[in-house]
Amino acid sequence: MPQLGLLCRKAWAALLSQLVRPPHAVSIRTVGGHSQIAEAVLTSQLKPREEKPNFVIKVPKGTRDLSPQQMVVREKILDTVVSCFKRHGAKGLDTPAFELKDMLTEKSEENFGLMYDLKDQGGELLSLRYDLTVPFARYLAMNKLKKMKRYQVGKVWRRESPAIVQGRYREFCQCDFDIAGQFDPMIPDAECLKIICEILSGLQLGDFLIKVNDRRIVDGMFAVCGVPESKFRTICASMDKLDKMSWKDVRHEMVVKKGLAPEVADRIGDYVQCHGGISLLEEMFQDPRLSQSKQALEGLRDLKLLFEYLTLFGIAEKISFDLSLARGLDYYTGVIYEAVLLKPAAQAGVESLNVGSVAAGGRYDDLVATFDPKGYKVPCVGLSIGVERIFYIVEQKMKILGEKVRTSETQVFVATPQKNFLRERLKIIAELWDAGIKAEMLYKENPKLLTQLHYCEDMGIPLVVIIGEQEQKEGTLKLRSVASREEVAIKRENLVAEIQKQLSLS
Repeated sequence: MPQLGLLCRKAWAALLSQLVRPPHAVSIRTVGGHSQIAEAVLTSQLKPREEKPNFVIKVPKGTRDLSPQQMVVREKILDTVVSCFKRHGAKGLDTPAFELKDMLTEKSEENFGLMYDLKDQGGELLSLRYDLTVPFARYLAMNKLKKMKRYQVGKVWRRESPAIVQGRYREFCQCDFDIAGQFDPMIPDAECLKIICEILSGLQLGDFLIKVNDRRIVDGMFAVCGVPESKFRTICASMDKLDKMSWKDVRHEMVVKKGLAPEVADRIGDYVQCHGGISLLEEMFQDPRLSQSKQALEGLRDLKLLFEYLTLFGIAEKISFDLSLARGLDYYTGVIYEAVLLKPAAQAGVESLNVGSVAAGGRYDDLVATFDPKGYKVPCVGLSIGVERIFYIVEQKMKILGEKVRTSETQVFVATPQKNFLRERLKIIAELWDAGIKAEMLYKENPKLLTQLHYCEDMGIPLVVIIGEQEQKEGTLKLRSVASREEVAIKRENLVAEIQKQLSLS
């Protein structure tokens, strides 16, 4: 056994000699059955972690973190949007962040290059969702639903060059409202436009205008102008850039990059400069070229009916029939619309902001059929609110006005001016929580009163409950208003009732 112990010690010494190497030598010897380190300088043996060259901590391009202050603003915007959707009878829906790639490219081939592809361990080819409309159509077809009014809030991803200054990101939030089902013409469409008006008015972003057109009018216009049918979609995609580019640049793209005859592009140019109301609709009915298209006439008739309903809703003055509006997505089949701010937050001094459309949508009657094995059609119309762009405008307005944001909703703070009152504070705050009151306290056994009061002022907490020796003897508490700094004594047993009364008055 002694020999076994000696062998173990020698093995250990050999292993240690392999682990510890120059520049500081280590020799190990055994004296009297004990291993001794004769020479060792171990402090430099643990090599420092090598720094990565040019390593910068940042979020991926086209994404961002949202601070607690930003989250408060964002949630207020979303509350306004979702409460409007619910007011109009919509039900909530959620779908996966990624879908089978074939599903997403079924009607979005032009956006193929903008999708983020994934591949899971099961071998399915997947992509992050590009919008919320295609997943909704897939959901309807998969569940064989013929009628639904839904809203959905969720992130979507597009692999494109971000323009942060315009509220454009690669990862962003969409808020969608859709009406699926067979109904009489233009009633659901009119409600969608009414919803956009209610939301934009409720957010107080400034004056706005909703541009309206119809894809049948667009296609009819292309046909009578001489655009080859094979080029309809690609020319439509160019026309969709008119909110970002001048007609001169769009025309150049159509002619030089997409091979459209110059005279055909010029005929299109005559139409895309037209915008107005009912009078323009009547004029287009009489247009010698456009009136030759059966498709265009169907679209014009529906728009005329739409304007009648919009007048009844009291929002016709917010709507403009605009022949330049195209909406590049393939799945639109009828009415299309986009809302733009005319002078966003003008009083706030940010009139130069140009974020493009802040809401958009349209009718897509054929999309569900592409997912249904039997090709069953479910007519749909919907809208999407541009949350990121709206958020950007609201942020800029608040910066200029110097508005502060409360990052918590705490209503009451439990404080003490003296030591050894931690347990009493814990009892009080538990009573407040159990009563549904939003309450806080400092996580210190003996905090200073001034520190506690300053915290309440910094966080905008309206009320403070104070417990001390005098209050404990008398069976009372002090209730302090942070804004006025006035204090009143209340009975301990009346704490919850008194706080609820104060909160109801504020």
